[in-house]
Amino acid sequence: MNILCIGDIVGRPGREAVGGLLPKLKEEFQIDLTIVNAENSAGGAGITPRIANQLFKMGCDVITLGDHVWDKREIYEYLNETKNIIRPLNFPSGAPGKGWCIAETASRVKIGIINLLGRVFMRYNVTCPFQELKTVVDQIHKQTPNIIVDMHAEATSEKIALGLFIDGQVSAIVGTHTHVPTADERVLPKGTAYITDLGMTGPHDSVIGQNKEAIIQRFLMSMPSKFQVAVEDVRLNGVIVEIDSQTGLASGIKRIRRSYELQNSNLEETE
Repeated sequence: MNILCIGDIVGRPGREAVGGLLPKLKEEFQIDLTIVNAENSAGGAGITPRIANQLFKMGCDVITLGDHVWDKREIYEYLNETKNIIRPLNFPSGAPGKGWCIAETASRVKIGIINLLGRVFMRYNVTCPFQELKTVVDQIHKQTPNIIVDMHAEATSEKIALGLFIDGQVSAIVGTHTHVPTADERVLPKGTAYITDLGMTGPHDSVIGQNKEAIIQRFLMSMPSKFQVAVEDVRLNGVIVEIDSQTGLASGIKRIRRSYELQNSNLEETE
């Protein structure tokens, strides 16, 4: 089976790209399940219930999040109520939402999806992603051998170490957060597909999705500047992971990048 993992959706340009490109990608690659990281989908920081519902209607099967999960307070209760949207597993007990879920393909194959947050160079004091991952993997294996992990982290070393740590016990580890796609996709020795970062789905004529002039000025002057999602050179980035649904092991991983022309390039980003 083929699993499509789409990298960090940034603002309205990223959402429009998913809506415009996802149906074609599903048909072209015979996609069985689509997982998207959408923690930057609301104006570049956070997600709202309205946007989450919009992404599900577009054909996204599972939404993962990251360190911006708490930026929009209206999402808190939604995380408790909605099945296929997950926040990082290793937030403290009692935080809204859940860190993993089980989704099903159209052919009724069960797939476990886990979301983790890195600890190196990240702003939250979370528990160990390695230990949390191993505990949940053992639980999910009672239901299915097919498991996809979104490791939302800054440090490449932390992501690589996690992949090698869990190699052979999950189907794929895909990194998110940096908005810059890496060229290290591979199947690890014991059968886990791996990539350090999926990259960004949004405007690439930017600084990781934000208006480039404002960010450059921020670096030049060391003064705050208003963040504004850019709109130029919109692209979708991600990978397609091929998995043996009986063993849960990967037989291949392929990077994809598709350009998308916005229907309204003068849009004002309010959410």
